[in-house]
Amino acid sequence: MLITPKNYEEMYKKASPKSPIFKNCLLAFISGGIICAIGQAISSLFTNVIGLSLNEAQVWVSVTLIGLGSFLTAINVYDNIAKFSGAGTIVPITGFANSIVAPAMEFKKEGHVLGTGSKMFTIAGPVIVFGVISSIVYGLIIWFFGIK
Repeated sequence: MLITPKNYEEMYKKASPKSPIFKNCLLAFISGGIICAIGQAISSLFTNVIGLSLNEAQVWVSVTLIGLGSFLTAINVYDNIAKFSGAGTIVPITGFANSIVAPAMEFKKEGHVLGTGSKMFTIAGPVIVFGVISSIVYGLIIWFFGIK
């Protein structure tokens, strides 16, 4: 059977599942909002109850959310939340923690160096590299043009 571009497109449309875009967007919005609300609650706890300054509280909120995301990934809860709610769990800092911990756990059976150590940054590595490079370029532009 000769497959023409038109036949291929028809086969592709038949085999591809329909995506519930509105539902996916709504779940992503709600789950991302819940994560941000948890971050705000933690910030309020650190500033109002513990007495940290806002800057100190913001640092500890990041550390706490990374720890929570890592812990929930380690006990296989974060992936189930992500399967249900989708992209809303990827964007916040907890998604970054998940992207580091998940490959590390998956490859731990291969050893600490060749497994966990080498595979830990397979997903997050490009984000880190391009984030560092773009911040250096941005800093050089600011420095070169004397922008304050």
